[in-house]
Amino acid sequence: MPVAAGHLRYPKARALLPRTRLAYVHLQNLLTDAKRDRAARVFGYVAIWLPEEFLVLYMEEGDVVNATATTDGRHWRALPIGEAVAKVPAAAEYGEICFHEAEDEQLAAMYATQVSPDIGWPAELPAAGTSALLGNLMATLFDGLLEVMADGEVNYLVFQHGMPLRGYVANESLAGDLTTRSRALIDRALLTGGSVRRWDVPPMLPNQAAPALISAYRDLTATLVRRLQESGAESALAVAEHARHQLMGTHPALERFSLTIPNQRDPVVEPGALSAAIAAWLGETLWHLHLPDGVTAERLLAEVARPRRHLFQAAGLFESLPWTIPW
Repeated sequence: MPVAAGHLRYPKARALLPRTRLAYVHLQNLLTDAKRDRAARVFGYVAIWLPEEFLVLYMEEGDVVNATATTDGRHWRALPIGEAVAKVPAAAEYGEICFHEAEDEQLAAMYATQVSPDIGWPAELPAAGTSALLGNLMATLFDGLLEVMADGEVNYLVFQHGMPLRGYVANESLAGDLTTRSRALIDRALLTGGSVRRWDVPPMLPNQAAPALISAYRDLTATLVRRLQESGAESALAVAEHARHQLMGTHPALERFSLTIPNQRDPVVEPGALSAAIAAWLGETLWHLHLPDGVTAERLLAEVARPRRHLFQAAGLFESLPWTIPW
């Protein structure tokens, strides 16, 4: 039987903040301290149990780099970081929170199993046989990941050539070597109505574009259009919006960058993909506008981007533009 999201528990290397009532913790201060203090710049996750939703904030070197959410513990979705943090009330009466240190490999496993489908098992394999499952992995020289869930405990087993190589186990009381513990975990899951699912080797944990970068790109595009209009290009807004709609098929993140709709939700997108999308949008807009005399695309972009030049440089914007910006 599936376990409610409020009972989910994940492995940890160290509990930096054990599960605590949310009323006693200020989330923003927790995240700020994790970034400011060099000793706290760890890899880990912040799990937040709200009355109607369960959130996981993924952290690398003290920075929140991704976020997921579920209402039932089974169906997950990736959330923009800013939206996930905003879901947590500043003075919450209900809910709980923990901050756990974890290996980067475990974080990648958690994220992959939440947002990507498993690869399933052969149809002819016995559904409730530990020996059959492990035998299949051995026979196929399986390389990948097992997620073993039982009574709310979520465990991860990394397999190489059909043998367990590493394990991230929520139940710290299990004894024995990794093979023994793996068998015990699968036995328990199958006997208690849990689940044993498998994935190929998960990719590294993807990093979302930070809310500050998304906000900076929104300011950049809005400022560019305003400067164009002030310079006499009255159709700048219409051209920019047309270009954005034309590019959304290739760059889905642009759906959340309307110049006419306020207070849009942030996109879930990696920094490189976002910079490529903004560069394509800027290029398409400026190519299709008749610029006023004495105004060039390069100089105009240099002017509007200068206040946050280093942020955009680090994000790879200028490398993606069709022009060389004259600084």
